Amino acid sequence: MAQAYTPGLKVTRRITHRVKRILPIAGDVLVKVGDRVGANDVVAETFMPGDIEPINLANLLSMPPQDVAECVLKKEGEKVMIGEPLAQTKGIFGLFKTTYRSKHEGIVETVSPVTGQLILRGDPIPVQVKAYISGEVVEVISDEGVIIENDVSFVQGIFGIGGETFGPIMTACNSHDQEVTADLITADMKGAVIIGGARATAGAIRKARDVGAAALVTGGLDDEDLRDFLGYDLGVAITGTEQVGLTLIITEGFGEIAMAQRTFELLGSRQGDEASVNGATQIRAGVMRPEIIIPLTADEKAHEAEPEHTTGLLEIGRPVRIIRDPYFGLIGEVSGLPAELQVLDSGSKARVLEVRFDSGESVTIPRANVELIEA
Repeated sequence: MAQAYTPGLKVTRRITHRVKRILPIAGDVLVKVGDRVGANDVVAETFMPGDIEPINLANLLSMPPQDVAECVLKKEGEKVMIGEPLAQTKGIFGLFKTTYRSKHEGIVETVSPVTGQLILRGDPIPVQVKAYISGEVVEVISDEGVIIENDVSFVQGIFGIGGETFGPIMTACNSHDQEVTADLITADMKGAVIIGGARATAGAIRKARDVGAAALVTGGLDDEDLRDFLGYDLGVAITGTEQVGLTLIITEGFGEIAMAQRTFELLGSRQGDEASVNGATQIRAGVMRPEIIIPLTADEKAHEAEPEHTTGLLEIGRPVRIIRDPYFGLIGEVSGLPAELQVLDSGSKARVLEVRFDSGESVTIPRANVELIEA
């Protein structure tokens, strides 16, 4: 019998997870295979070329471009400090010389006899790559980076903004369907990954940023509140580079939507544990989901069972989220997988599945209308 598969979000207490940490250009890898690293440890570093500053000496010294090179007081590759003489005209009979003092610090890179410009290169810019998650280095990619592995609790969200951050888990709500309001965000949440319940208000998001929280994870969000927080409409297909002082992740969707109870219970059970969070989201080709990663302790690894299901496989009893109206956002479990095509209200035929909600109600919907919640 053929098996059915569907895309899904992972919400699991235990999974062996790997991350690849790569430099943008070749550099030095600082760890070796077998090393244990923390989330905030630097595993590789390099230097990007500094910014360039073009200086039009031909104009500044009122001379032909081809004569500029003879007036430059520094050789290519030499350092220039702010206020130091960089070029000087020959003057008339050794008098009436014009001196240009550098307004920038850097290294002389080139002098063009065609344009009369001197290019000053700023100091190299250090670039460091951190481990992002704690774990073991299982592979070193020479001059580029590493692959780190660990057994973790892993939760994917629907949408997020802001990049990588770290902090201890702190719950702000008592239940998965409690709205996150500003009064629930307290000063002791500085540096924490705050776990909410249902929709986070605009006031709560701003206060989380103001108290210095690392991240806020909750079930839902109003798109107007997001616009108010960012100060502009988010119209891009990929997020994660926003510099707003807070990483924000929603696990269910936009609107008055509560966090799935199993997600809330999983995150709540890890209160105080260090989490790695990334809000980067890509909704087109090469889908990227925001994520919360919480490494397991040695004791948890000994007692937490590995997941038994095949990734993406639809089976009776597996949890799913409905992603289209009229049941958008509801969570239930697969109760039936009819093999035959069925006629939809639109008149077209499609494969369907039966979903049973906690209330006991069952509905039959197209398989394309669900997203598997990976356990």
